[in-house]
Amino acid sequence: MTWDEDLDAIGLLCPLPVLKARKRLMAMAQGAVLLMRADDPAAIVDVPHFCAEAGHTLIEQHSEGTELRFLIRKGDSSA
Repeated sequence: MTWDEDLDAIGLLCPLPVLKARKRLMAMAQGAVLLMRADDPAAIVDVPHFCAEAGHTLIEQHSEGTELRFLIRKGDSSA
C-alpha cells in the first residue's frame, strides 16, 4: 500500500505520537493516507482509539521489531 505522508514518532512517548498524528492529519486532504512509525508500546492502544474517536480509518497496523507502523486514512472530520 502507498501513503501520502510519513510521520516519524520514534522515541516519542504517549501522548505525543497521537498528538503529532492529529496535527499532521489536520493538514492533509480527506482520504489521504498517513504512515506513522512509533516505538511507544502504548501506541498499540492509543492510535486505534484516536482513529475511532476522530473519524479516521486505521487501514493497517503491524510491527517490525520494536517499530510499530500504522496506516491511517483521513476521515471527513476536522480532527
